[in-house]
Amino acid sequence: MASHDADRAAALSLRLSEAHQELRLQIDEIRTSLGHRRLSDDALVTHCLAFCTALTSHHQGEDDGMFSQLLRERPDLATTVAKLVEDHGMIAAILSRVRELADRAAESRGPVLEAIGRELDGLGAIMESHFRYEERTISEALDDRIPDTDWPDMVFRFGMA
Repeated sequence: MASHDADRAAALSLRLSEAHQELRLQIDEIRTSLGHRRLSDDALVTHCLAFCTALTSHHQGEDDGMFSQLLRERPDLATTVAKLVEDHGMIAAILSRVRELADRAAESRGPVLEAIGRELDGLGAIMESHFRYEERTISEALDDRIPDTDWPDMVFRFGMA
């Protein structure tokens, strides 16, 4: 494989790590804002919903693109990918609760925002564990020159929003 292709594969591994870091920063910013009430309630709800959309988009891109490509090239990763997809389902359930709470928060402040904060605290812990596992297992495969058909745009598009 040409040096450019090897550099591109390594760049994909780095982009995955950077995407995870961006999502970490987004959830931390929302959690801090909730705790200190730095933003209006409406702005908090807007930021929260944007984060939910970004994380959902990232995981859908992984499920529909990156993981499919990985499994074609590396069927030995089937158990790892199955665990990551299972995590995505658990995270999606939490995001659904956060969205419901955010919709309610637009009408009735206070306790609903506190409930969002609790959900985001749990989500942050799960995300951290999930991201570390994924980076440890999938990044290695990405660095092993997995073709980057059209999946990178699907996995990283949330950063363009």
